Amino acid sequence: MKKQKNACFWVAIALILCLISSVGASIVQTGGGAIKYHDITMVTDSGHELDALLLVPKNATRENPAPAIVASHGWYNNREMQDLNYVEYARRGYVVISISMYGHGDSEVIPDGTWWDAENNANGLYDAVKYIARLPYVDASRIGVTGHSNGALASRVAVMQDEEGLIAAALLVSNDAVYQKDDQWVNIFGSRDAGIVACQYDEFFHRVKQEDGTKSAPRDYIDQNTAQSFLHFGVDPTGLDKRSADTYYTEQIDGKESIRVIFNPAITHPWAHFSKNVVADSVTFFDKALDAPIKLDANNQTWQWKAFFNTVGIAGFFMFVIYAAIALLDARYFAELKPAADAQPLPAPKGKGKGWYWGGLAFGAIMGVILYPTIYAWCSKNRPAFWNQEATWYIGMWTFLCGVFTILFMVVSYHCYNKKNGLDLAERGVKISGRKLWKTIVLSLIVVVAAYALVFISDYLFLTDFRLWCFITIRAFAPMHFATIAKYLVFWLVYYIALSVATNGFNFVQLGKSNWLSTLVQMFFVFIGPEIMIGVQYITFFNKGFLWSELTHLGGSITGIWLYPIVFILPLAVFVCSKIYKKSKNPYIGGIIMGILACVVSVTNTLTLG
Repeated sequence: MKKQKNACFWVAIALILCLISSVGASIVQTGGGAIKYHDITMVTDSGHELDALLLVPKNATRENPAPAIVASHGWYNNREMQDLNYVEYARRGYVVISISMYGHGDSEVIPDGTWWDAENNANGLYDAVKYIARLPYVDASRIGVTGHSNGALASRVAVMQDEEGLIAAALLVSNDAVYQKDDQWVNIFGSRDAGIVACQYDEFFHRVKQEDGTKSAPRDYIDQNTAQSFLHFGVDPTGLDKRSADTYYTEQIDGKESIRVIFNPAITHPWAHFSKNVVADSVTFFDKALDAPIKLDANNQTWQWKAFFNTVGIAGFFMFVIYAAIALLDARYFAELKPAADAQPLPAPKGKGKGWYWGGLAFGAIMGVILYPTIYAWCSKNRPAFWNQEATWYIGMWTFLCGVFTILFMVVSYHCYNKKNGLDLAERGVKISGRKLWKTIVLSLIVVVAAYALVFISDYLFLTDFRLWCFITIRAFAPMHFATIAKYLVFWLVYYIALSVATNGFNFVQLGKSNWLSTLVQMFFVFIGPEIMIGVQYITFFNKGFLWSELTHLGGSITGIWLYPIVFILPLAVFVCSKIYKKSKNPYIGGIIMGILACVVSVTNTLTLG
């Protein structure tokens, strides 16, 4: 009874944290009630459904229309990834639409390769421009577009399609403009105000082909003719004065004074999502271009509080997962899953046991490091159409292979060492009956459904979710994603079940005086592999100006970015599985729960191919 009361207490604390997260994030993104915040799905001019968030500040009225900004995420993301920008734009009096481009978020999936066809209106971004221009409380002569990465590409394409002249300003974050056409320097923006955020350590953009066939480093972009031509309004920069970053240049174009500026922060491509300085540059640019109705200092920013409350929600979400699973063990149906006593660690490894223990941990980390870059090319060329998400296919295949190697190592270690040294698989919970396995699956599904119910309630009542920047995003999603989740689920289940069995059935051993030291060691070993890969990528980048994957031709430029969530989720999974195991002596509960959650998060936050 005490265990049930303790678990229920922590479930209640988890619910309170989730409520604090939802209310707090809502207060920030609505400006304390000064901004109306809408979840909309529009049927666009291109004939597709576009999922978006619409923010309307109180100052925007029919009598006093406000300027507007359309914002877009990058490839493999969704509308919420622009939250730092749309929060700050709306606070300054702009009407804002943040879209999920087609194939992303809950927007309609369109055929592969058609995203930039003229009829699809810049993958939905120009559709959003047309939509917002019709709103009676929007000043249609002052509409800006912006986006990160492929969202910047969408902004650029929208400008080039904008024969109606709806777009007055464009800010491209972490992508390039079009600098030349038919070998001639061009000004694609015309008299519009235009800016570029060119990160010095951008993994993809701001490079120029050199005479020897190589490409320049992105940190040298501001000195290249491309950047100089942009700052000189599209003319040949040869012989002209060198222009600098972070400086506004103006020129009369078609009778209108136009702006050009390049911001050149010393950050990476994804970090532009979370940079206070980039936000400050963005709001300053649009104030100069569109004249913000509400004047606030560029460094007066509140989006960080939304990030804080979202992080509180992450803590509450996983606290709920852990203690809801433990509390359910006291339910009558699951009574036979409840152990007589908490799980205890195995004796500290000695002799050859040290080699198997530490060697197994090192083997898992090393195999992950080896497999991750080496399978990238194969996965890129051999994705069956059935698995219709590129990122999920690659990460899922790597996850699956790591799971297979973990299982193989456990089998070998059991037969070569553990069995004859007294490891009892039934006593450790690894060997269970079919009846118990069925109830384990049912309990795990109940926990996942209940946990995601919190997410959907938060979305319904407050239009918020639980996220920690790009590390993990737990969001409400449309029913169309269930089929894709089902396709990929086995990839994650194999690994996370194997991880939980290895962590708890084999490697939960007595290290020092605290039972937690074993868990911390295992959290470190699942963390260190991805962290080494990130370190190798970016230490090389900062020293040489190019990514390790570019110099070795192993992996792709995006593979380092895709590791960010993995660095967070793997040690978290060890922690969650360990907490549940110590109270249940069942390694499958935590493994199934974390496998499902990791799969759902991966599937619902990326690009789905048509």
